[in-house]
Amino acid sequence: MENRFPSQASGESRDACWAPWALLDTFGPLEEYCIDVWQRSILLLDVLRRRGNNCVEHNARKVPNVLSFDFELVLDGRSLPRPVNYGLVRILPPVGASIDQSKRPFIVFDPRAGHGPGIGGMKHDSEIGVVLAAGHPCYFIGFLPDPMPGQTVEDVCEAEARFVEEVVARHPNAEGKPCLIGNCQAGWQIMMMAAIHPEKVGPIMLAGSPLSYWAGVHGKNPMRYLGGLLGGTWLTSLAGDLGNGVFDGANLVANFESLHPDNTYWKKIYNVYSKVDTEPPRFLEFEKWWGSPVLLNAEEMQSIADQLFVGNKLTSGDLRCSNGIRIDLRNIHSPIIVFCSWGDDITPPQQALHWILDLYDHEDEIVAAGQTIVYCLHQSIGHLGIFVSGKVATKEHGEFALAMDMIDLMPPGLYEAVITGIDENVENPELIRGNYLFSLETRTLDDIRAFGGNSPDDDLAFATVARLSEINQGLYSSLMRPAVRAAVTETSADLMRHSHPNRLRFEMFADENPLMRPVADWAEKVRENRQLVSPDNPFLAFERMVSDMITGGLEMWGKARDTATEAFFFNTYGSPMLQAMVGLRGEGAAVGRRMARDLAREAYAKQVKAHLEQSVDHGGLIEAVVRALIYVRLPEGKVDERGFAALKQISAELPEAHRVGLTSFKEIVKDQYLILLLDAERAIAALPKLLSDDRQQCEEAMALVRRVLATRGPLPEEGRRRLERIEAMLAGLPPEIGRDKAA
Repeated sequence: MENRFPSQASGESRDACWAPWALLDTFGPLEEYCIDVWQRSILLLDVLRRRGNNCVEHNARKVPNVLSFDFELVLDGRSLPRPVNYGLVRILPPVGASIDQSKRPFIVFDPRAGHGPGIGGMKHDSEIGVVLAAGHPCYFIGFLPDPMPGQTVEDVCEAEARFVEEVVARHPNAEGKPCLIGNCQAGWQIMMMAAIHPEKVGPIMLAGSPLSYWAGVHGKNPMRYLGGLLGGTWLTSLAGDLGNGVFDGANLVANFESLHPDNTYWKKIYNVYSKVDTEPPRFLEFEKWWGSPVLLNAEEMQSIADQLFVGNKLTSGDLRCSNGIRIDLRNIHSPIIVFCSWGDDITPPQQALHWILDLYDHEDEIVAAGQTIVYCLHQSIGHLGIFVSGKVATKEHGEFALAMDMIDLMPPGLYEAVITGIDENVENPELIRGNYLFSLETRTLDDIRAFGGNSPDDDLAFATVARLSEINQGLYSSLMRPAVRAAVTETSADLMRHSHPNRLRFEMFADENPLMRPVADWAEKVRENRQLVSPDNPFLAFERMVSDMITGGLEMWGKARDTATEAFFFNTYGSPMLQAMVGLRGEGAAVGRRMARDLAREAYAKQVKAHLEQSVDHGGLIEAVVRALIYVRLPEGKVDERGFAALKQISAELPEAHRVGLTSFKEIVKDQYLILLLDAERAIAALPKLLSDDRQQCEEAMALVRRVLATRGPLPEEGRRRLERIEAMLAGLPPEIGRDKAA
């Protein structure tokens, strides 16, 4: 920094300078810092003003959203027989994008959890962006800020099923049914829809979606205790009644913000203040979405709180449609992909994955049910980052978009998606489409149990909350609700919504506030005369130190609050006395969360087994090749995209008579896998029969098998042993290896 008080201005040496002038010279860094602080304060005020204006302008639109892609309306949910405030739009590909209409379409479902629509496509590097980049048609299902009168969760499920039907009808030549991507709340919504209409949907991807609402570990996941802290869901009813039949989504946003007081009350704003010359565009883009809460019907929100968040009934079979059909997630036969993160404290991995443990005792039951479940764990990204982060979009979401057909072909079972970098040691990199190698590795339910979870006593405590919630809800409905509803008017409800802190803190800084009108001119003057503080200014370092102290203090307070909340929860609802009072102690009162037996399902499983036994000796070239490939690779428990790419190449080269579509090929893979599980010895011994004992066809089959197996490099020992056995068998030689013991 230039010396404002040069000691040699009169030709005197610095040592001869007067002491007062030397003292003033030391105030240079302070002067510099004070000017910068003043300018940053004005610029921050202007950022808050622009944020408020954005909020007012955004909420005044008929169809507010933060999508960064152009779109056209396909179907308006308000026109359906059971009208809802949802709509289906087609995303228009950007200039230069090449969309292949033969590829399966993708449908991105936006979460309606208090915030407005568009988060799945807010950036170019997003779920929508990577789908378009992969050449797939893309659709988006969003919603309007105001619900339709009488709209229910079931109505939304039926509307979503109708939207999927419309997309299928628009792509009759697509290879496979649409892939559904559900973010957060939208995840459990489409799982319910798919359980009711399993024949309509293709692969389902859940991004940060909770399905097992009680799950978690001690010392973390404090949001799951909220129902117990509030005494159940009666406050949800009160909020809906005070809103004159409408629940304000701003209350849900406030719950999210309460998780991290350090970020809510300090870090987020200080980050803008400290980087006010560069940070505002990113901040304003995100705040436009964050600061525009939407509304839900009180009945709709009450059902979500009672049945899911507190009741945890989605995986127990206690939810039924209005026509009596039970919502059973085991009905879903399309692949289910679960993407979650250890850094997500809103939907931790336990809440995203423990529904599998609720439905099944062993991974063999997943196979028997015909379900393919894939999970992918990120190590650090937060909840919103799962479907907002550009880095996550270009890596995980991009790889899932490229590998969705491969996932759709996988036989039933539990898998983990592993995404790794590509280096010089990777065999056949030309078969890898993206920037990473996508692999699927078989897992067991013990792998999920190892993530941690509730003990039986923990589940009993949460069941006590659910039971007490029903009691308190009954008391509120009988004693308080009539008086509250009689006192509330639409004017009072509207005033309460507008005065909510999560709206007021945005709008109070907008130009509608007369006190804010001069700020724009002040900020312009500051930008014209901006004087940045030196990075090594000691007062700037002190400011950052104070900021870290404030952040640390708020973070400690938040952790202390969460610890106290957890202790209160288990000390209260873990009390044997309270559990006895609500009827959860005593003979026959044990908590059971398992789905009930389904005799129709069991009968169907027997029919499938009988069909497989009859199919062991029947098939052709494709069935024989698939059976051999699965048999050789089965002990490894791992596949990657290179083998799938080789299969696609081979399929394109086959004579027209031998080609099959993706849907048919999927059934072949599934059947051959189940046949091997049923009786591997008989299945392998029948290979020559599938090839009609034709030596030329046997040689052709072996050539195809070797070609696919070569994509991952040398086989392990067990794989080589199995391959040699098949080669000997198809060559007409007696197999020297003998019967497989572990087949």
